[in-house]
Amino acid sequence: MCMAVPSRVVSIDGQMAVVEAFGQTRQTSLMMLDEPVAVGDYLILGAGGNFAAEKVPEETALAAIDYLSQVLEDGLA
Repeated sequence: MCMAVPSRVVSIDGQMAVVEAFGQTRQTSLMMLDEPVAVGDYLILGAGGNFAAEKVPEETALAAIDYLSQVLEDGLA
């Protein structure tokens, strides 16, 4: 099973972005996305994190991050 964690865009250089989730940063490709991406946007990454699969609204991303934070705090993961 794979769980997608929304990642916030920290910087963009061409078709590559640096994203952050739970204090971890990584590079991901934006080439699979159909819409423009800006610093501060939230993305769902594909398996392995090499490609951004979807841009998600900030409200949705923050709700998911809050839920996942609670799961981790409660020791359920």
